[in-house]
Amino acid sequence: MNKSRFNPFFLMLLGIVVVLSGCKKDDPEPEDENELITTVQLKFTDGTNVQTFQWRDIDGDGGAAPTIQNIALKANKTYKLDVSLLDESKTPAEDITEEVEKESDEHLLVFTSSPSALLTYTYGDKDANNFPIGITGSLKTAAAGTGTLQVVLRHQPPVNGMRQKNGTATPGSTDVDVTFNVTVSN
Repeated sequence: MNKSRFNPFFLMLLGIVVVLSGCKKDDPEPEDENELITTVQLKFTDGTNVQTFQWRDIDGDGGAAPTIQNIALKANKTYKLDVSLLDESKTPAEDITEEVEKESDEHLLVFTSSPSALLTYTYGDKDANNFPIGITGSLKTAAAGTGTLQVVLRHQPPVNGMRQKNGTATPGSTDVDVTFNVTVSN
């Protein structure tokens, strides 16, 4: 006996496969991307004396090496420190500092001195959750010496609706990581 009919189970299975393959999953929400930062400016103010030092890498990773100015400060002084972050790959340049301030609950600047006793940074700003930001603060120099100051902007956006920023550098990813040579003199 020759049956030319399809098995009803097979037809039902084929129908389910066609229906499911036609369904499109919701597109995932775009991730909160890291900022492109081509210039980091550090403005040190001691009374009326203002000095600005910068790291600049206009073409981004690869290509030409960044230009980095050496920081020269006086020993045993406290400086007001203001940070400016720019994306100069665009015309006109985009002030990323404004975005970091606007999204302060997702950003943290971290300052690391080597040797650690050469410089001490104190945060001067906080976000709505009382965590530090780092756009402004103070930097105290110790006795004369040389070393480095590493400045890292951590991007700490919420993950699955849960806040990640906790006042430490651990969560998130790095927007920019620069190291300046520092000379502290009498």
